[in-house]
Amino acid sequence: IQRHREIHVVMGNEACDLDSTVSALALAYFLAKTSPAPKAAFIPVLNIPRADFPLRTETTFLLQEQGVPAASLIFRDEIDLAGLHRAGLLSLTLVDHNVLPSADAALEDAVVEVLDHRPLERARGPGCPVTVELVGSCATLVTERMAQGPPGVLDRATATLLHATILLDSINLSPAAGKVTPRDVACVSLLEERFPDLPARDTIFRTLQATKFDVSGLTTEQMLRKDLKVLSSDELVLAISAIYVDLETFLHRPGLLQDLDAFCQARGYTGLVAMIVPYNESKVLTRQLMVYSQHEAFRSAVSRALEEATAPALHLQPIPNPWSCVTAYNQGNSLASRKKVLPILRAAL
Repeated sequence: IQRHREIHVVMGNEACDLDSTVSALALAYFLAKTSPAPKAAFIPVLNIPRADFPLRTETTFLLQEQGVPAASLIFRDEIDLAGLHRAGLLSLTLVDHNVLPSADAALEDAVVEVLDHRPLERARGPGCPVTVELVGSCATLVTERMAQGPPGVLDRATATLLHATILLDSINLSPAAGKVTPRDVACVSLLEERFPDLPARDTIFRTLQATKFDVSGLTTEQMLRKDLKVLSSDELVLAISAIYVDLETFLHRPGLLQDLDAFCQARGYTGLVAMIVPYNESKVLTRQLMVYSQHEAFRSAVSRALEEATAPALHLQPIPNPWSCVTAYNQGNSLASRKKVLPILRAAL
């Protein structure tokens, strides 16, 4: 701001998963190499505080492997986007989301481009190109853009990041997982043709899956924050966390109840739903659910809403557990992901 330097930020969504991170890094790099307006500094911003970065275990692993030190990354709490915008110096490209959250609504008129792979939620307007294609990974769209650019801009390190991200997002290009599209397959093939020494698909996918689900070094609070969504009504706030160990292991963590209570108290949550997706080598997906609240009426109401849900039916089987403030289930319908359970919980609130 002091030097009146224009800043062009490329930023992913607030979940800041591998796709958001790699898409922001790769596209910012591409724009910096190819833009005819060098007066702007192109900066990829990871849309989380730096303190949360260790929770993104697959991302920290892959960037480390490619020699990208965490010290060279810029996180959301390290750049004053609102200040830059007020000074008239900010341009913003959104990747892996197409609408800013309400907290960032003031930045809306700084948005100059959108590149995303989820349904369009924003109005298209002049002066802001919007590319929204329902492919398996936003990294696919970035790969397509870079592949059409000048020769040599797509280098091996960037190709490795994009290749790994598309494989993780598309569940190793598996049609059964319902995420992959022909364009994802084409981009993986294109990257492999240009860089024949990229790691084998199975190897990189298995490694990233294992590191994504490796929560061995995390505290209970970090496990709950790793993949967290929050729903609220006028007086109630419900946390929904994805947990990557089996329920029995989680329920027997030392000091679990104190940790759950401290987590909810510190953030003003009335209760917590943990969606358990344990990692297993066999590709059979299993799901479990846990409802925690010190308020018995609230816990009962949320549990009942989940048990009685029909769109979709979750086919819950209660599991005995040692804690009176916890209700636990095996989830018979393993295809009901968090995306499908969130509307049930929203209605319950």
